[in-house]
Amino acid sequence: MAKFAADTSVSVEKSQAEIKSILTRYGTSKTMLGEDNEVGTAVIQFAAQNRVVKFVQLPLRSSQEFAFRWDGRSKCRKRRTEQQVFEAWERSCRQKWRAMTLCIKAKLEAVESGISEFEDEFLAHIVLGNGDTVGRLIRPQIADNYSSGAAMSGITALLEHKS
Repeated sequence: MAKFAADTSVSVEKSQAEIKSILTRYGTSKTMLGEDNEVGTAVIQFAAQNRVVKFVQLPLRSSQEFAFRWDGRSKCRKRRTEQQVFEAWERSCRQKWRAMTLCIKAKLEAVESGISEFEDEFLAHIVLGNGDTVGRLIRPQIADNYSSGAAMSGITALLEHKS
């Protein structure tokens, strides 16, 4: 499946400005966007509806990754030039920021239109008192629940009860 905006020419800076504009339009405050290019991550944080929301570690890949160093489109892989590596890495960053723009806009519009509640759209990204997000806290518990079989037995029982 093709990635959304895989061939976009929209710059990272323009996407970031658009995200800030979207957040402002939907009434958020305390907006912060930041990047750590050494680690290859980005953070988007804002406050809305008495909650702090943080998208942590939007995955921006390192330009040193194999996928950027080698042209994998042909049967015979060719090592890319430094310029080609930079262009492939930059294209990947542009795609991630466009996808993030779409994600945030869709979630805020769903809330604004009454399709869903704020907490339902942003639950995994809501910041708790200790600075962690709900998603980072609950993700291991979900994995344990499914690996132990507890989730599947609960789902099976629920489906049997409905029929």
